[in-house]
Amino acid sequence: MKHFTRISDLGPDGVRRILAQAAAWKQERPGPIFRDRILGMVFFNPSLRTRTSFEAAMLRHGGHAIVLEVGAGTWKLEDRDGAVMDQDRAEHVREGVPVLGRYADLLAVRTFSGGQGDAVDEIDPVISAFRRFSTVPVLSMESAREHPHQGLADLLTVQETHGTTKVPVTLTWAPHIKPLPKAVPNSFLLTAAACGAEIRVAHPKGYELAPEVRAEAEAYAAATGGKIIYTNDQDAALEGSAAVYAKAWGPSTASGIEAAPMSDFGGWMPTAAHMAKAAKEAVFLHCLPVRRNLEVHDSVLDGPWSRVVDEAENRFHVQRATIHDLLSQL
Repeated sequence: MKHFTRISDLGPDGVRRILAQAAAWKQERPGPIFRDRILGMVFFNPSLRTRTSFEAAMLRHGGHAIVLEVGAGTWKLEDRDGAVMDQDRAEHVREGVPVLGRYADLLAVRTFSGGQGDAVDEIDPVISAFRRFSTVPVLSMESAREHPHQGLADLLTVQETHGTTKVPVTLTWAPHIKPLPKAVPNSFLLTAAACGAEIRVAHPKGYELAPEVRAEAEAYAAATGGKIIYTNDQDAALEGSAAVYAKAWGPSTASGIEAAPMSDFGGWMPTAAHMAKAAKEAVFLHCLPVRRNLEVHDSVLDGPWSRVVDEAENRFHVQRATIHDLLSQL
């Protein structure tokens, strides 16, 4: 059974294939390619762009999407093997997931990190359980480890802007009111590496991405001619960059540090002065939602660099390409 819940399910060749298909269909819309197909969408966490773009992809091309919100309209799901189900989780994924596979052609799952640390995020327990028990292909709408469709949309935006993905890009940490999961920065790093970009990852000390993710990215970069640089110097990472991607994330589990007060990192918030250090043709990217004037300054989001709305639109285009890719292999 073929799934797409992480960039390794595609690899560099698959990433290039999906980006090419997404770009082609953005120029010339396909017909009813999902006629008589049903996508079952299981949300453990809220969404705006993800839910809307997946539903739109199905509906605009003759298919249908069924939305299930776990714990709100459907039973809470237990994913732990051997669990004594005496709490509020009334249904186990061992039964629930294969049942859904009897109704839908594909399942899409959104499940955030539970905040239990990098090692648990690497296991990715909920999405892994869906992969294990589903009888139909599973797509990720974000999980503890990755947000792969976001990564594809990010690199499609870079490709549209510069005509290639083989450009220097900066992934910079940004401040937030709370520690956030690493799925989005993980996916940008992995997808950019799979596309052969030169990636500068800038973050404060103690906020390193997990070693397993970094090792995977290094392998992709070695295969595609890309390059990855890690630094605590944000200014150096921005110098001459063609795309600046800002995202907040929490400390590395291995560092043993607690998230510091936001006031300690105010200088990391991207401003127009930061963007002036990048290349003249640089663009600014963010997955959204974004906390203005805390995570990113108004001068960037409202400035000539911002491509965040285009980037969000590209979620639709890459998602219909991945849905079609999986359906074509059934």
